Amino acid sequence: MQILRQFLDAQHKHFAHGGKLEKLYPLYEAIDTFIYSPGQVATGSVHVRDALDLKRLMITVALALAPAIIMALFNTGYQANLALEAMGATTIEGWRGAIFSGLGFGIDSSDVISNFVHGALYFVPIFLVTQIAGGFWEVLFASVRKHEVNEGFLVTGLLFPLTLPATIPLWQVAVGISFGVVVGKELFGGTGKNFLNVALLSRAYLYFAYPAQISGDLVWVAADGYSGATALGQAAAGGMAQLVENFNFMDAFVGFIPGSMGETSALACLLGSFYLIATGIGSWRIMLSVVAGAVGFTLLLNTVGSDTNAMFSVTPLWHLVIGGFAFGTVFMATDPVTASMTLKGQYFYGALIGVMTILIRVINPAFPEGIMLAILFSNLFAPLIDYFVVNSNIKRRELRNV
Repeated sequence: MQILRQFLDAQHKHFAHGGKLEKLYPLYEAIDTFIYSPGQVATGSVHVRDALDLKRLMITVALALAPAIIMALFNTGYQANLALEAMGATTIEGWRGAIFSGLGFGIDSSDVISNFVHGALYFVPIFLVTQIAGGFWEVLFASVRKHEVNEGFLVTGLLFPLTLPATIPLWQVAVGISFGVVVGKELFGGTGKNFLNVALLSRAYLYFAYPAQISGDLVWVAADGYSGATALGQAAAGGMAQLVENFNFMDAFVGFIPGSMGETSALACLLGSFYLIATGIGSWRIMLSVVAGAVGFTLLLNTVGSDTNAMFSVTPLWHLVIGGFAFGTVFMATDPVTASMTLKGQYFYGALIGVMTILIRVINPAFPEGIMLAILFSNLFAPLIDYFVVNSNIKRRELRNV
């Protein structure tokens, strides 16, 4: 590693002020500080809570996403291989098929490695397009503003691909992440100044701009012409009866069902939540209150019932394991930039997300994936929630001193 350190130091003069590549200094600085801790440290009586900087925080979140990424690779390939076997296909069409067969793999849902490789042929291109398109805007705005490249995109660039179906066109991936980064973050000043979750905003843009490629039964399984209805879609059509008939609860919990690539496994999200809570990065208050809000409101709707809306019959446990509920609760709702900052406010913020998720899913099944819209809606109210909590604390202290 010393050789790499010496190489980076030797290149510094080219990117520093007056160098030939001065305008690309943010890119150089991003690479340097991603590999090594910054060489400049604060001295004197500074206020430091701990040794965690932004880069290390983002890396911690990325590690927590590892189980979801692993399941995204496996389940995408598994669902595709299952569908192709059901259709009697013997080969995969297009460039993916050429690579797949060239590596010596065949369509076999019982082959773990085959599932991983097949899934990677869908996930990796989407991930790379996200990084290239989003990274371009990050570097461009950093260069214009003459400051370092912020690390917030490291997590956004992982979250966004995980929320997408495997069949989405790559050009739409680039358009979606560009909208989220530019309109949702950079126009408001960059990392830390956005009031909406960038990954969710990017997905919401695609959801409303190109609904045919991100909704409907045909987009969730990477096999042309194969309909792979999601659990939420089945629930909206026939309630608990159809849900239980077509899906096994443990399959839904582990993640062996059709859906967005990284959102199908509640188990993977649960493992990630343990790591985020143990490291102090993710707020257990938000996670707990999201679940409590969703369970409480679902029980209320189960009690009320409906003869015309089958979603009223879906039980709380099923709501927790289908769709993107677990993924949104663990990785999106706890975003430290857009979530409530006060400890008491986090309970109200999380409960609002939980209630809104079920409200959107059940009352308006036209938007079955309620967690996305619920979090974006709650992002708007997070500052207001904190405002009331802070004012309440101030008034209580004033009364205490009277």
